[in-house]
Amino acid sequence: MRESVEQRHRRILRVVRERESVRVSELAEALGVSVETARRDVAALADVGRLRRLHGTVSWPTAPLNARDARLARRGAPRPADGLVLGMVVPVSDYYYRAVIQGARQAAADVGARLLVGITDYSAERDVQHIATLLAAGVDGLLLAPSWTVGGPTWEEAARFAEPAVPAVLVERRIPLGVPGSHLDRVVSDHAGGAALAVRHLARLGHRRVALLARHTHTRPAVRSGYLSAVRALGLPDDDLSPPPRGPWGHPDDIARERLLALVEAGEVRAALVHTDIDALNLLQWLTAHGVRVPDDFALVCHNDETAALADVPLTSVSPATFAVGEAAVRLLVRRLEDPDAAHSAIEWLPRLVVRESCGAGREPGGSEALSPPSG
Repeated sequence: MRESVEQRHRRILRVVRERESVRVSELAEALGVSVETARRDVAALADVGRLRRLHGTVSWPTAPLNARDARLARRGAPRPADGLVLGMVVPVSDYYYRAVIQGARQAAADVGARLLVGITDYSAERDVQHIATLLAAGVDGLLLAPSWTVGGPTWEEAARFAEPAVPAVLVERRIPLGVPGSHLDRVVSDHAGGAALAVRHLARLGHRRVALLARHTHTRPAVRSGYLSAVRALGLPDDDLSPPPRGPWGHPDDIARERLLALVEAGEVRAALVHTDIDALNLLQWLTAHGVRVPDDFALVCHNDETAALADVPLTSVSPATFAVGEAAVRLLVRRLEDPDAAHSAIEWLPRLVVRESCGAGREPGGSEALSPPSG
């Protein structure tokens, strides 16, 4: 059977992870493909931050650059017309951040800049390593999504980023007011607004109780805030069924399915907003196995839109503008580089609601809900 591109990409990632660093010609030999094919595959994986590509060498994105690679990155080959080299440090290269990286790459290409991406796997130590490496490589500015816990940075953690060596923009991160670094430029998704959008949509469909089931992630506090604002404004009860966090990070088992099922079987709750979309997809399967039909018996909306359309019953979803976040972050950083004295900015992108079958509503023109006040 002929190997698919996805299968070949998995083999490339496995080889690079095992060797940490390999030349493209050696990678092609290991895979049994042409150098051109290997180069094309490496470029595709590097574009979304899953590999680091530098002057014929491919390395794992979390590995610090060695002295030779840092020297080559600093020299450039050749540098763009305007000379800008930007660094980006993000926790992962897949799921949510894939489109953020793609948006940043597109915006960097639009202004003729190079973008070097480091992936930390949510390691604060790797945050420091990658920033040091990028500074050694001579980057002019940084795009940063630090590996803080869900509760946000401590005073000491924020202070490490408060006075960066080069201009920096926070990406999908906030520093609380009064804490060092709260003045930094930032670009974020308005997850609270997206959650409120989902609740209003379900209320417009006639639901007078909307449950919230949210895993413990960086996004959960904002989702909870938007949910509460919406149910209070609409006069609905607070049916947040999200369990208390277990440790600093979320777990797939953090979705309270049994509590929800009991309310559904009692006829008390017939709609829910679920974060994340992967959890919503799993919940859909679990409800179906327990005789609850979506959308006939129950309406389901998820927060995030990476896998929502792949469900057996395509899921209505809150879809963050991840590509736009990456684009805006680069533009904001370039603005800061061009005018260091410009007023600091905080940009928020409101997600859109993509209406599919799982909430039992017909698709609105353009596939998204109009932002009109709910009736009743």
